[in-house]
Amino acid sequence: MDAEQRMAQETRAIWATVVCFLVGALAGTLLLWGTPRPVAGDGSVGIPASIVAGAIAAASFAVSSRLYRRGDHSTMPRWQVIVSSLSAVALTIAFAGVTALGVLLTTEVLGVGLQGLELSAVGGGLLTGVASAVGGRLTFEAGIDLRTSDLANLLFGYLIIGTLFAMITAADPRWWELNFSQLGIGAGAWAFNGTLVVAGILIATVGSYIGRDLHRIHGDAALGRIAWVVALWAATGVALAGVGVFPLERIVVVHNVAAFSTLGLFVVAGILTTTVMPGPPRALLLTTAGVASLIVVAVVLAFGFRLFSVTALEAIVIGLALLWLTTLVRMLAVLTPEQTRPSARTSLLRG
Repeated sequence: MDAEQRMAQETRAIWATVVCFLVGALAGTLLLWGTPRPVAGDGSVGIPASIVAGAIAAASFAVSSRLYRRGDHSTMPRWQVIVSSLSAVALTIAFAGVTALGVLLTTEVLGVGLQGLELSAVGGGLLTGVASAVGGRLTFEAGIDLRTSDLANLLFGYLIIGTLFAMITAADPRWWELNFSQLGIGAGAWAFNGTLVVAGILIATVGSYIGRDLHRIHGDAALGRIAWVVALWAATGVALAGVGVFPLERIVVVHNVAAFSTLGLFVVAGILTTTVMPGPPRALLLTTAGVASLIVVAVVLAFGFRLFSVTALEAIVIGLALLWLTTLVRMLAVLTPEQTRPSARTSLLRG
């Protein structure tokens, strides 16, 4: 891409930002018309603003993908188009959820720092416009060129944002004395449970992109193994979403099965992905050994010596798992060609 093409791309992104701001400000003003509202809490600006910003971010990603990626499907067989389209739909939903939750967290923080502040319809509309512009700009750029490593970083950031919001709005302020699943209980449970559902969609989509990258490296000869990789990551995402769909207070057994299944499937999917990768890279193997060792040490310290709580152990394990996943996709990005690779097979099941 030359300088003129990059400049045209940036110009489009700027116009997309302007349009997102104007649409967000107008929609926010109309939704908030009436008496002034607080920034956060019941009847606040936060929820309408998050809904509008999330919808605009999703639309911005869809428009950008249509503009910049529509030619990718022209030479692909039908099954490959279906897989790619499903990934795009999942990403659109995920971007809406990420943006909405980010706006909610921001308004909660502003509500604490600006206690007593109430915004008129115009003020709330402008706040909505800014949130829509930020979310719309980021998702528009994602539609131009989204890599697997970008998705892993998005997953990492989204889990942090969602967990922080769930902590702030938790019904029981002493939830941390037991485990993270306590955040999925009570009046504000939707925040944590919804975070897990969207995170599950993101993990499944990361798996789809990992499959895309592996296909670009190996071609059709490895489609059988690549299909298993994608299926296992999809199953991991479904299991994680199940943790949110079946919270601890409703069906304890199903919740626990989903939680342990997520962990087990993540490990199996990671191992299979590593074996399908070329090499695999030495740095990835060293990271895998290091992460596994740290998890074992953390488990021993938590249960053997009682040095920290189960909640802290869960945070350590999740953080290390996401660190390993980030390393995996970054290593994969180094090996993956940039150009799209259409399959020569008319069927995924038959050669």
